[in-house]
Amino acid sequence: MSSLTTLARPYAKAAFELAQGEQALARWEEMLSLAGSIVVEKSMANLLRSPEVSSALAVNIITEAAGEAFDGRFRDFLSVLAGNDRLSLLPQIMVLYRRLREEAEKRLSVKVVSAIPLDEDQAGRMREALARRFDCEVALENEVDAAVIGGAVVYAGDQVIDGSLRGRLQKLSNSLAN
Repeated sequence: MSSLTTLARPYAKAAFELAQGEQALARWEEMLSLAGSIVVEKSMANLLRSPEVSSALAVNIITEAAGEAFDGRFRDFLSVLAGNDRLSLLPQIMVLYRRLREEAEKRLSVKVVSAIPLDEDQAGRMREALARRFDCEVALENEVDAAVIGGAVVYAGDQVIDGSLRGRLQKLSNSLAN
């Protein structure tokens, strides 16, 4: 996975710079998301792997599937990806692009995994605490996983804050094993 991220990073940065220059960050995110969902569709993924499909044909098929959703600049971007045999990286490019956009707009998407659903008050307090810690607006998503046992695991960008009972027990187990 990290090698795919490494390959996708320069394309995500290029897409971000193009979108920023056009003042169309949201539009480019929509186009990247759509293109990413098209290339992971099973028949399209198989088609992209075929040595008989030229890069120009691949771009034409993707743009036809998207209808009028892509502008000329984005089609050019897809052509560059296709020319470098990187269309399959579109989902990773999308993830990295979204992070760049959130960083530029001082926003952060955070996933909180807890044993039970957070109530509105807990979610609000957590959102405020994370907004102070990361100095940005926080969009919080709560996922329930009974294996956490108690507490929560917070995924914020590249950081993981493990305040779960399961995590504490694992640390204790590791320290006793050494």
